[in-house]
Amino acid sequence: MDALPVVWFIAIAVLWIGYILLEGFDLGVGMHMLFSARNDKDRRVMLNSIGPVWDGNEVWLLTAGAATFAAFPYWYASLFSTLYVPLTLVLLGLIFRAVAIEYRGKVVAQNWTLFWDRSIGIGSLVAAFGIGAGLALTTTGLPIDANGDRVGGPFVWLTPEAVLGGLALVGFSLVHGATFLALKTDGPVRERMNRLVPRLAPIALLPITAWAVLIEVRTGGNALSWVLLLLAVAAVLIGYLFSLRGSEGRAFTGFAAFGFFGAGSIFAGVFPVVLPSTLDPAFDLTVWNAASGSYTLGVMTVVTGFALPVVLGYQAWSYWVFRKRVSPNHLPDAHDAVPAVRAATRAS
Repeated sequence: MDALPVVWFIAIAVLWIGYILLEGFDLGVGMHMLFSARNDKDRRVMLNSIGPVWDGNEVWLLTAGAATFAAFPYWYASLFSTLYVPLTLVLLGLIFRAVAIEYRGKVVAQNWTLFWDRSIGIGSLVAAFGIGAGLALTTTGLPIDANGDRVGGPFVWLTPEAVLGGLALVGFSLVHGATFLALKTDGPVRERMNRLVPRLAPIALLPITAWAVLIEVRTGGNALSWVLLLLAVAAVLIGYLFSLRGSEGRAFTGFAAFGFFGAGSIFAGVFPVVLPSTLDPAFDLTVWNAASGSYTLGVMTVVTGFALPVVLGYQAWSYWVFRKRVSPNHLPDAHDAVPAVRAATRAS
């Protein structure tokens, strides 16, 4: 039996988990700009905490989508054709959020900055909910027939499982973002997040916990998925205890480990199915019937072997360079952006 489809299933699972962990705190910080910031200075501190890394984190989403397209084209085709509506909303949310981050500081005006701040928060919320819903449906099933085609209308995906997945990623991102802000900032934002995390985590992490347990119950699980689930429970307890003590780095690590092991248990629990059919288990897409040919997977493996260390090295370097805390004292006075052409004209 060819091992490459299994290797690429694991690789895609790792890419999605990496995206959830890295972009998760980005999206969480964006939502906290909407819910937790008290003034413009708070929002600037929050935005600057993710400023050097947020676009690099989105590479994981693009890579996960591209890897799915190349390694499992039938999985990609069935999933994306069935989820046109939520994926379009996710795309709009991510675009609107990116434009808002770039344009927020161009003009110093209260209405201008407030509009773009709300855009960052709403875009982050929509993206987190949509991606969570999509991932949940990948593991709980969609109404696809023997050809992998959708059966039903454009909103047939809107199920309780989709809502659970959406709430799961929103809740995890809020906790992950709060622990990141406590670790990466100084001043009022840091103090507020340290008080918020112990109150927020027990409620916000319930949906993702319910999602992981649901997968274990439905699939029966396996030894690996149960071990990962137990590790996730241990990690979240450790993270919560450290958050009570105000140990920010260990609390962030604990909650990140919870996300890693929890998502890992979900992927391990559904293996070898990549997209279950809610109509008939015989229509399920698996790593065997949805994969590309051996030649394609072999080429992908060789290329990834060269490219992956470069990408990981660059991202680790960028986090190391921008490792210091952001405080209100580090922020320059707000000023209008001057176009480069106008600035050059003034200089001459």
